[in-house]
Amino acid sequence: MPITATFAANSVKNMTTVQLQEMATQVRRDIVRMVHRVQSGHPGGSLGCTEYLTALYFSVMQRNEGFSMDGIGEDLFFLSNGHISPVFYSVLARSGYFPVSELGTFRHINSRLQGHPATHEHLPGVRIASGSLGQGMSVAAGAALAKKMNNDAHLVYSLHGDGELQEGQNWEAIMFAAHHKIDNLIAAVDFNGQQIDGPTSSVMNLGSLRMKFEAFGWLVMEMDGNNMQEVLDVLAAAKAATGQGKPICILMTTVMGKGISFMEGTHEWHGIAPSDKQLEDALTQLPVTSFGDY
Repeated sequence: MPITATFAANSVKNMTTVQLQEMATQVRRDIVRMVHRVQSGHPGGSLGCTEYLTALYFSVMQRNEGFSMDGIGEDLFFLSNGHISPVFYSVLARSGYFPVSELGTFRHINSRLQGHPATHEHLPGVRIASGSLGQGMSVAAGAALAKKMNNDAHLVYSLHGDGELQEGQNWEAIMFAAHHKIDNLIAAVDFNGQQIDGPTSSVMNLGSLRMKFEAFGWLVMEMDGNNMQEVLDVLAAAKAATGQGKPICILMTTVMGKGISFMEGTHEWHGIAPSDKQLEDALTQLPVTSFGDY
């Protein structure tokens, strides 16, 4: 049976840059509250990718009303680095896929909001189970190729961690996408330089990702992933560059833990939850918004 949900896709459109940034602040409040409540989850990368996902769902992507797994006639998004589910769930709820109040069930037994997104729970907005790293590029390339074969002019977006690119399956998919001229795919890499065990430069140095992607035949763009206006501008440029024979990679420089001073820039907040006092400190740095807490 298809997974369906009903919401007005246009209800979150036409937000100004200021409103988008305010929504990003609200999403950050959601992230730290969700992770704190169950003392489990991954706040660091979630906080770093907030502007990107907010811009994508509230401004950039063309989405149908309701949710259907086939994704025909709309843009699609695939989250490869599934451990940053807190930001994904918050953005999905805030953009209408399921009730915002459901964020309070994050990582609870029998919740649809498991630690890593899964399709078994039939959560609207989630098209693949992710969290086993390195697989999202393959899925995104396949979905984008399917759209081309079906004469569906819409785009496929995906998000990947930089440490995740240490997995070899990515590079097979990257080569596949270039060979088949999958030019309706825009893959963003969260280039924060951190992974669970430390800096990527120490665990397994990635070298120049720009040179690697270009050598594999991709068009590469770069942006400050924590600057909302720059995110919007580069995503617009990437969209304008589709249909020209090359898949597109956006190297998105971010700060792990962005927005909370004691979390910023360190791998130590990759997968731990704040204490009561730390949550209080975090929320003082994230102003209350007009959107309201769940």
